[in-house]
Amino acid sequence: MHELLLEIGLEEMPARFVLQSEAQLKDRVENYLNDARITFENVETFSTPRRLAVLVNGMSERQSDLEETLKGPAKKIAVDAEGNWTKAAEGFARGKGLTADDLFFAEEKGVEYVYATRKEEGKETASLLGGLKQVVEGMTFPKNMRWSTGALRYMRPIRWLIALLDDQVIPFSVAGVETGRTTRGHRFLGQEITILRPNAYAEALAGEHVIASYSERRELIERQIGELAEKEGFTVPIDAELLEEVTNLVEYPTALFGGFDPAYLELPEEVLITTMKEHQRYFPVKKDGKLLQYFVTVRNGNADHLDNVARGNEKVIRARLADAQFFYEEDKKADIDAQAKRLDKIVFHEKLGTTGEKVRRVRKMALSLSDRFGADQSKVDRAGAIYKFDLVSQMVYEFTELQGLMGERYAMMKQEDPEVAAAIREHYMPRFAGDESPRTATGTLLAVLDKLDSVAGFFGVGMVPSGSADPYALRRQAQGIVQILSERNVAMTLDELIRFVVETQLEEGLYSADAETLIDSLREFFGTRLKFRLSEAGHRHDIVEAALSTNLPVGAVEDRASMLEESAKESTFKTTVEQLSRVLNISKKADKVEAIDASLFENEAERSLHSEIERAIPLVEAAIEKADYRAAMAALEATVPHITAYFDGTMVMAEDEEIRSNRLSEMKRFADAIQQVARFNALTLV
Repeated sequence: MHELLLEIGLEEMPARFVLQSEAQLKDRVENYLNDARITFENVETFSTPRRLAVLVNGMSERQSDLEETLKGPAKKIAVDAEGNWTKAAEGFARGKGLTADDLFFAEEKGVEYVYATRKEEGKETASLLGGLKQVVEGMTFPKNMRWSTGALRYMRPIRWLIALLDDQVIPFSVAGVETGRTTRGHRFLGQEITILRPNAYAEALAGEHVIASYSERRELIERQIGELAEKEGFTVPIDAELLEEVTNLVEYPTALFGGFDPAYLELPEEVLITTMKEHQRYFPVKKDGKLLQYFVTVRNGNADHLDNVARGNEKVIRARLADAQFFYEEDKKADIDAQAKRLDKIVFHEKLGTTGEKVRRVRKMALSLSDRFGADQSKVDRAGAIYKFDLVSQMVYEFTELQGLMGERYAMMKQEDPEVAAAIREHYMPRFAGDESPRTATGTLLAVLDKLDSVAGFFGVGMVPSGSADPYALRRQAQGIVQILSERNVAMTLDELIRFVVETQLEEGLYSADAETLIDSLREFFGTRLKFRLSEAGHRHDIVEAALSTNLPVGAVEDRASMLEESAKESTFKTTVEQLSRVLNISKKADKVEAIDASLFENEAERSLHSEIERAIPLVEAAIEKADYRAAMAALEATVPHITAYFDGTMVMAEDEEIRSNRLSEMKRFADAIQQVARFNALTLV
């Protein structure tokens, strides 16, 4: 059995891209080996800021032999009237590297086809691994660069390559770098080392102060921080994202702690934590839930001269906190209304005007919809005027992560209403997947309209997300709107909101676009976000399609999906769906709905279904009014025997035009009621 080591040595990579690149390299190597029919036991992965590597264990000596049966054209095409092979058959054989002598016939579903069996003896594994060059060159990254005179675009310049099969180098080059068996240890504590065999890789690097395993480095950092906390008598809340980032910034971690002047504890806690975590990658320190004047950081090196390292970090944080204190004191002197006026000098986007214009537009819309959201109009008026004022504060200019948070704090200092202050922070919510929705009515209203104004505005000027490109995070904002509408049980529908915002933007001349085309595009965009939410809740695909509607409150759509999930467990569900779907499908042939003429009924089944429809429609409408989809479903279920009898004894598409029109009107009228409950013909029955 063989062992394979592939290592890509790079200049320091951005920490946030390391793990995804490690996973991508593993996938690419596995796919390459599988495509080459090379079997293996497992693949281990390694990554540090300067390297990505895979170790493949238990590789086969040879690729598997290939034997496959190939299907060609039908016999009637493959042979002519005299029984000779046609050009189609000969071309099929030639294209597969075979001859006509290799062809034979076999029957499939009552039809004879030409077949051929192709066999290929497996080659030695060593002869197939030169293709790893394409694996390395094919790596993709969120951001790329070129270096030197090469054409290859890569996350960072490649500095060395290892490609070893057992003790032999697999020769190829990428961007002018030849493969070998030499890797590099820690930039300052280690040196170049020769890897004799793949399974010696991790141990050899450890001897040169490089812990190649991400999980080992992370566990070591957590253990070291825990030991420091226990020794010093404090606690260190471990932020998972910060821990991942720090782990991917170091090759040989050593945790240490330092401190700062306790006078800085008078700053808002969020300022201190942001300064430490976001700007310095420090872990804040607490005791009994209160922030202390200490921090824990992780050095990329050993424990030598830790005191000097701690002093250096203390000097940096001291300067940062001094700046923060200055910004904070200056901001406290500022007038909120004066700051809000300065938003006219901030360009939101060159095609969509200034932030000040956006704020005034959102405020106008919010005042119009305050009753629909159950919000106090006076609070909406004030919050709408100032909800982005902190963007011009010195603190937020320096620490953009604090937008909204500082606005709320400054507003409370200036004696603003607590709900108004909260709305300044809440209008950004949810900031990310899994984040909370706003809690106040004012914050909910501003959060929805601020996001929808952005989404509709960018769509209006033709800046629509495509593929993975979404520079203005429109998908995230749209997903946030759907989440808020659901979790805060907002009665307005997505259709209503979209139309209201688009028409407001067009009235103000924000852009020039066909209103209905734009609304349709936004409806489809938000429909996709709503689908995603329903799928994330565990609903199966066809139930999502049956329940989906942007012309209902989001909560009602979710209720429809839940009702369908529950109903699907019942033994009668299949029959119910089949019969309701028959009504929905035939109703599509109705051009218009006219008053039903009972004198045109020709049989008892027709009269019976009419009576049942007359009974069911008011029940369905009353249940929908109360958002009781289970009761609406029960009303429809009661009509199923009558639908079955109707279709068994009645031809809807009768030759008599008057009778046909009467029956189609009946079906269309009933179908409209059914579709208020769900689009049953979108369900997949098994």
